[in-house]
Amino acid sequence: MYSQKIVSPRQSADCIAKLAKHVTIPQEGVEKASELYLKNAQDKRFTLSGWWKSHELNPKDQTSPSTLDWVFLADTLNFSFWAEKGKPYEITFEGKTYTGYWSLCAAMNRAIKEGYNITSPTFYADVSLETLKHIFRSDSGREIPLLNERHQVLQETGKCLIEKFDSSFATCVTMAKNSAQSLLKIVLENFSSYRDEATIEGQHVTFYKRAQILIADIWLCFESKGYGAFDDIDTLTIFADYRVPQALAYLGALKYSEEFEMKLKSDELLPNGDRYEVEIRGCSIKACELICQYIKQKQKEGTVPQTVPVNSILVDNFLWEYRRNNAKEMEHIPFHKTRCIYY
Repeated sequence: MYSQKIVSPRQSADCIAKLAKHVTIPQEGVEKASELYLKNAQDKRFTLSGWWKSHELNPKDQTSPSTLDWVFLADTLNFSFWAEKGKPYEITFEGKTYTGYWSLCAAMNRAIKEGYNITSPTFYADVSLETLKHIFRSDSGREIPLLNERHQVLQETGKCLIEKFDSSFATCVTMAKNSAQSLLKIVLENFSSYRDEATIEGQHVTFYKRAQILIADIWLCFESKGYGAFDDIDTLTIFADYRVPQALAYLGALKYSEEFEMKLKSDELLPNGDRYEVEIRGCSIKACELICQYIKQKQKEGTVPQTVPVNSILVDNFLWEYRRNNAKEMEHIPFHKTRCIYY
């Protein structure tokens, strides 16, 4: 049983930003990122109703528990897609080639089309490594990173759902009673692969990237209704990965020490829990908190309409998509590389 007292990612980010020696958050960069968000806030892709629907791979049935099981599987495996060298992990599905997170979704949908009941815990609790390797076969010749770890995570997660939650993640969501924090607690207590934590100068800190994005994806998928109705959704932070920090650095909302910049440019692998990694992830969360605060202050002053939606989830989605849409322009901005199951 997981007994660690939960320190929120928001509290952790405050702590990390104060202790950080290699990452700072320039105010002018926060304001630049905020203004860019506001400029795009009315784009349907970045709204609650538009984000999920805008991508062809996402399931659209807002009534079925099977949709929840799809989301849960995707976020259980939502980690470590970057390639060290050579061609990236790619999946071609229905005439379109996908990389990164979307390659995972494409592989899942391809498996479903081929007759695999991949979103069912009864399937993936006992799936063989060879079958999983076939399901996630790529079109670039590159094996999906951390295949063995994904296999282990799936088996552990599937068995827990079968034994404790009537073989469906929908049971967990129902038990949470419309509370994002309650669902977060259920996920952390029962699924060890979601326990994304570290220490800095003796302080216990958390990020919970996949656990938070799981809840956010449910909120987005169901448009804050039914399974996606959470009364406290704004208690979530951004999902600290390796791409959002790259976008923040590009916009000037993160600044690295010369020492850290050299590490990043050398493509040195940072161990999970390394001080540099903890600082960049924690300061990314803090920077986005400051972006939200800046926009909300503008709303309070009356210079930005109250109708403009803003929370950490929407800011994260915007920055993540902005990075993908401007990948060429950001090639000179190094991103940190950590190979782990947490992001």
